[in-house]
Amino acid sequence: MMAGRFIAVVGPSGVGKDSVMAALAARDPRFVVARRMITRPEEAGGEDHTGVSGAEFDRIETDGGFALSWRAHRLSYGIPTEVDADIAKGRDVLANLSRGVLARAQARFDRFAVLSLTAPVEVLAQRLAGRGRETADQIADRLGRTASPLPNGLPVISVENTGPLEQTVDTILTRLQPQRV
Repeated sequence: MMAGRFIAVVGPSGVGKDSVMAALAARDPRFVVARRMITRPEEAGGEDHTGVSGAEFDRIETDGGFALSWRAHRLSYGIPTEVDADIAKGRDVLANLSRGVLARAQARFDRFAVLSLTAPVEVLAQRLAGRGRETADQIADRLGRTASPLPNGLPVISVENTGPLEQTVDTILTRLQPQRV
């Protein structure tokens, strides 16, 4: 059996990373979504994650419990090493990653790809407003941030996520599947 891939999912806030990952996993059992550990309470909203204290995060990191870990936006993020077992079983692991950790992820995983989701700023603004978690000023600030470019040399599959979710999933599956052979 061929080992699975680690697929880093990147894109701006509001592009639908969590929705796309969940839909891919629901459609095809070869996909599994990595549950991130974050130094943010679980009840704080946002993605489904495991909330840990800063001290607990540091302990897990020191003990080698993360396949990847990084800091961003005053929080710590970790992908537990359990993803290695899924990859060994031939499953593709989808993980929401920060751009700054992509080169490390590529070095860490033998079979690696980046799924870069995009959408026009108007669509992002509408989705962020629909969440109801941020003020209009906070949304404008978030949309005004310029994303750092993806590092050179990464295997990137770019997909615009503006239509129905099922259409986006179909496009992604078509673009990912030739790489499975």
